[in-house]
Amino acid sequence: MENEKTLKSPQNGPISYSTQSFLKFLIPSIIGLLLFVIPLPYGENFTIGVGAMADWFRGNWGELLPGFMTIVVAVAAVLTVLAVVFKPAFVTKNEFWNKLLIPSAFWTISRILGGIFIVMTYLELGPAAITSRATGGTILFDLLPTLATWFFFSGFLLPLLMEFGSMDYFGTLIRRFMRPLFMVPGRSAIDAVASWIGSGPVGVVITNKQYQAGYYTTKEASIIAVCFSLVSLPFAVVVAGFLDLSHVFLQFYGAISVASLVAALILPRIYPLRSKKSDYHPASTKRIHEEVPEGRTLHQYAVERGVSRAMEARGPHYLVADGLRTVIDVYVGLMPLVMAWGTIALIVTEYTPIFTWASYPFILILQALGVPGAVEAAPSLVVGFADMFLPSILVANLEFEITRFIIGAISFTQLIYMTETGAVILRSDIPLSFKDLVIIFLERTLITLPIVVLIANLVY
Repeated sequence: MENEKTLKSPQNGPISYSTQSFLKFLIPSIIGLLLFVIPLPYGENFTIGVGAMADWFRGNWGELLPGFMTIVVAVAAVLTVLAVVFKPAFVTKNEFWNKLLIPSAFWTISRILGGIFIVMTYLELGPAAITSRATGGTILFDLLPTLATWFFFSGFLLPLLMEFGSMDYFGTLIRRFMRPLFMVPGRSAIDAVASWIGSGPVGVVITNKQYQAGYYTTKEASIIAVCFSLVSLPFAVVVAGFLDLSHVFLQFYGAISVASLVAALILPRIYPLRSKKSDYHPASTKRIHEEVPEGRTLHQYAVERGVSRAMEARGPHYLVADGLRTVIDVYVGLMPLVMAWGTIALIVTEYTPIFTWASYPFILILQALGVPGAVEAAPSLVVGFADMFLPSILVANLEFEITRFIIGAISFTQLIYMTETGAVILRSDIPLSFKDLVIIFLERTLITLPIVVLIANLVY
């Protein structure tokens, strides 16, 4: 390759870059793709690099994570109360700490509840409705350690995927498909793959950061967050094994993928996503341009976009500082919310008939679709709003394999889980309300259910 090339930008005039600049784009981008997008062999399965790191860490120090997260969530609650009451100058005068430690009343209450619940659960104090393994114990000992490790490694390593041009490169290449089909920029495909192969909540974090930086409009960020942030491929392997579906895993994940793609085609064109504004984050100044200028091939311009973005990347110490802020924000801002509302959702599931009552319309739908065991399976279509794994638990012992296949797949396509993806979305700057998430959850269920049932009937 030549040492010098020229980028002709309509806004900024010619930009020159060297082979060194090209390598600055190429090497971190390849590492970022290996960490977040490209599945690698790991044990008997495949996972992405960050997933392997998280699994390795949990395998060696996983027993320490519940105690560590108890301290983190409890301290977050105490610091929030102190900051809200006394408003110390070092907090109010710093934008990051002010936003983190002096949140709205809802978030303050959520952190206090999360702090109380996690201490009670870890010490096994108080009523079993809060502390049992089916409620608070599930959140503390199963969910929080997984989220903590994923977000720790992702927080520090995401810049390799986001800051060095890979999203600009691939986004430019596939814009012609993403825009007409899903009404989003091409770069959103990286979000989608990072979610499908890696982690849905991490995909939301990527989307939120891109929205804050001005790469997505409000409408685009909303579409990406609730259409592409699916639960990961490695976890699909776990669920398939739990439901005794490993022998049909390719068909199982194929059903998830096809149904989710159909939902992604429909949802941006109906309420509430259709009504979201096409403006940008109020704090952003950047605006994305993926159109190919005259005189370049698509690939030439994609490379130019990637290199140009890499040339703008800041030094390692800035990226580490950003990563640290991301991890702190997730640990202090998100983990108490997951503990509080995840526990409440599981209490409602375990100790009240609310989800059973809400499932009555789905009994009729499942019966109309000819699904065996419709009465027993219907509640699992509703409880998925609380937590992704609950539907599989409810049907694990159901005798009809086709029904286990259907419910397991739907639990992925529903996407909105208040213990994970939903909580991350509400915590983000993306303007999706709780009401929006309820509506989208129901829409995704109604859109994807017939598709999954059709595919299941082809398999069985």
